[in-house]
Amino acid sequence: MPSAVILAGGLGTRLRSAVPDLPKPMAPINGRPFLEHQLEYWINQGVSRFVLSVGYRHEAITGHFGAHYKGVEIEYAIEDQPLGTGGGLLLAVEKLDQDKPFLLLNGDTYFEADWNALDVFAVEHEADWCFSLFETSERGRYMGIEMSAQGRITLLKSGVEQGPRLANGGVYWVHPRALSGTWRLGEKLSLEDDLFPHALTAGRRLCGIEFGGTFIDIGVPDDYHRASSLLVG
Repeated sequence: MPSAVILAGGLGTRLRSAVPDLPKPMAPINGRPFLEHQLEYWINQGVSRFVLSVGYRHEAITGHFGAHYKGVEIEYAIEDQPLGTGGGLLLAVEKLDQDKPFLLLNGDTYFEADWNALDVFAVEHEADWCFSLFETSERGRYMGIEMSAQGRITLLKSGVEQGPRLANGGVYWVHPRALSGTWRLGEKLSLEDDLFPHALTAGRRLCGIEFGGTFIDIGVPDDYHRASSLLVG
């Protein structure tokens, strides 16, 4: 069963008008923190342990969940200063088995990807990173993907403007070897701007597989309010 890292340390500035006093993953959806919905989905997928990369107002997260949720262990990698998505990931990975693939999740997105299908696809394609993808027509918001017919990612494009396309859903299968590089622990880094471009340039195998499940990004107020109609229970 996989361990999962959840990137939950961001400042959430775009959502501040709707949720002024909480880190984004703790934003209430139908009376429960968004992070509870996310954890429960992945527990049902078989995740056996979570490492939460936390920073801004992390006490709201650590105090709510403690060391376990629904019987599953939770550990925390706490940023003393903002490290970005990439720096937060590297901090969290220190708490994982360095030989086993793990699941990486964005703390402000909920995507019903299938772990078993993701794992099988990644292993068959000898991936270093395997992205879960969804189809979108929304302009300029999500990272677009170009892939070969065999599922190998050849190009990542931020802020793309074209119509229907495959986009990055923020759910990743990651092999620890994918994170080797010139990075220093505690360095501020971005997944999208630093780690992914470096991986492509270094010849790492980045693959992608499409899923059709529910996708929610609560990073902006409109989608945050829409989430209440999609996440129930």
